[in-house]
Amino acid sequence: MLHISQQQRLLQKLTPQQIQYLKLLQLPTLALEQRIKTELEQNPMLEEGPDDELEVTQEEPEVAETTEDAGKDEEFSFEDFLNDDSTYTPRSSHSEDEEHDDIPISSPEALTQRLFAQLQLADLTDVGMTVAEEIIGNIDEDGYLTRDIESIVQDINLTHHLHLTSVQAELVLKRIQQLEPVGMGARNLQECLLLQLHAGDFDPHWKHLAQEVLEKYFDDFTKKHFQQLAKALNIPLDDVKHVLDVIGKLNPKPGEGVIGEQENYVNVDFIVHFEDGDFIITLNDKNVPPLRINKGYKELMAKRKNNGIGADTKTFLRQKFEAAKWFIASIHQRRETMMKVMRTIVEKQRQFFEEGEGLKPMIYKDIAEVIRMDISTISRVVNGKYVQSDYGVYELRYFFSEGISTQSGEDVSNKEVKLRIKEILESESSAKPLSDDRIAEILNEKGFNIARRTVAKYRESMMIPVARLRREI
Repeated sequence: MLHISQQQRLLQKLTPQQIQYLKLLQLPTLALEQRIKTELEQNPMLEEGPDDELEVTQEEPEVAETTEDAGKDEEFSFEDFLNDDSTYTPRSSHSEDEEHDDIPISSPEALTQRLFAQLQLADLTDVGMTVAEEIIGNIDEDGYLTRDIESIVQDINLTHHLHLTSVQAELVLKRIQQLEPVGMGARNLQECLLLQLHAGDFDPHWKHLAQEVLEKYFDDFTKKHFQQLAKALNIPLDDVKHVLDVIGKLNPKPGEGVIGEQENYVNVDFIVHFEDGDFIITLNDKNVPPLRINKGYKELMAKRKNNGIGADTKTFLRQKFEAAKWFIASIHQRRETMMKVMRTIVEKQRQFFEEGEGLKPMIYKDIAEVIRMDISTISRVVNGKYVQSDYGVYELRYFFSEGISTQSGEDVSNKEVKLRIKEILESESSAKPLSDDRIAEILNEKGFNIARRTVAKYRESMMIPVARLRREI
């Protein structure tokens, strides 16, 4: 049965301007620069340059005319600006005295380009080159072939109407695997190491033993069952060490390491410097241009009469005018919020920024309560942002961690505990690595209340293997 009822509910809705601000807040510096460039291209009301005048209010302002400008204003109309591209003139945010010498950076040759360059010297047919291109296109950054040969052959036959076989493709793959760096195109670690071993210049005796280990006893090798290897090869344990030294000279990731300067560079969002007992916190936005409303359009909209312009055009310009104001306001609000969060982080982690150690346990809620903002806002500021301190570059998320109680009753960050575990493992004997139980005992002796399972969890998070796999001869 249908009936009508009245309910009272409390809802929270975000305005488009608030959504825009939140999106800008989560952008790192480089992404913000690109976002501003896009907005400048799309909104004619927006231009680069410091806003040295009063802010534009919601109502259309009335511009006071001087006797000197009166004559010029009489010839002022909307059409002049709609047909005049000179009203938007981006200005550089740098001073004229600043040096702008561009330092050329060499463009590193891509690994695929190196392989193709070597294939040009190989005696391959056109069909062979087609197969080679398809294979190289399926090699990942580490140098491994990510698809099986059968699937590659099937794609080539369907695309080029050929009748290739897997045996023919395997021959092309073997040619690729012999290129530099050797081992490219391997389908697994075992094949990768064997390819490099065959091509390497090693002592024949140790090379033969190493090949036998990789071909017949690869499982024992990966699990570091040294005694079983010595027994299977019928050699002393010292000779096993020589064999492992040969294998250790091989590269498990032949495609790794080709990184240009551009890819290996972090653009920091904050710079924190400790000087004379105080912190100098800077938002690294020197490449973010100052924005303002286009002066020409602003003066034109201040006029009481704009004859000759349709209602649609006026609506469009008003919308762009409001969008430009909100965008500028969002940029300013983003800057203030980010600085508030960074100042609070520095205050709570003062010891770390002064000494480079002594990280305190801290969560997003601790910052949110101080600056009186929502936890989600803190998350947007922190994620993907970096700070440059006197002790290195850190992601802001690094300063947030859970706490562990010490025997003295003090709470320390779990990152400090991880650092202590790493220090203990660096000083352990490679012949007799420490177990998780022993590491927990050492930490408890140093005043940390920590269990074995917690040690295991932290060790695994640092990608450190168990004691058996850390053991060496």
